[in-house]
Amino acid sequence: MATMGDDGMARLAGRLNWLRAGVLGANDGVVSTAGTVIGVAGATNERTAIAVAGVATLVAGAFSMAGGEFASVSAQRDTEEEVVATEGRLLSTDPGAAERELAQAYVDKGLSEGTARLVASELSASDALEAHAQAEYGLDPHALVNPWAAALSSFVAFSVGALLPLLTILFLPPPVRVWGCAVAVAAGLLATGYSSSRLGGAPPRKPVLRNVSVGLLTMAVTYGVGSLFGIAIG
Repeated sequence: MATMGDDGMARLAGRLNWLRAGVLGANDGVVSTAGTVIGVAGATNERTAIAVAGVATLVAGAFSMAGGEFASVSAQRDTEEEVVATEGRLLSTDPGAAERELAQAYVDKGLSEGTARLVASELSASDALEAHAQAEYGLDPHALVNPWAAALSSFVAFSVGALLPLLTILFLPPPVRVWGCAVAVAAGLLATGYSSSRLGGAPPRKPVLRNVSVGLLTMAVTYGVGSLFGIAIG
């Protein structure tokens, strides 16, 4: 029962990590694309120019996020596979030593030596590799991290976040385009900031204020830069 509980907690933590990564990816999409389209809007009212810049930012950012996540999670999976392989070799060459190592892991978790030996013996008879991987490394050898899933989730999350400022600024009329986009982005960042704080178990006030402030500052700076270029071109 203790091992099943640990496994359930590990799976729950993994799902929360993916959710948190998705929220942060969407947040990056909102801020990056908002900064770009607001900056271009500061230089020109041409809808086509704003659209091209926004779409280019969405595509480049989504692929960059996906590529970075794929590389990072691939490295993590390589490490996990090596850990599992090492445990498998130990089990095949010296199962007695492997069982003593597992028992020691449970002693370190707080079980008495006798109970730890009994637990290690029973678990080893069922699925020794899974027992070792979970007890010693917190891994499920049958459900290692998936770099393709990580890349796809990052791609989708960034793209969804980027669509908020892009669609808002394209469909609003020029007189209210910038302000309307800023309001929509602030609302989106409020939502992502609140979501990430709740997933992390932190009070939402500071993360939300920090998130919205960074987004508004980004838009203000890029709009100022775009305006300077617009004056220079004009």
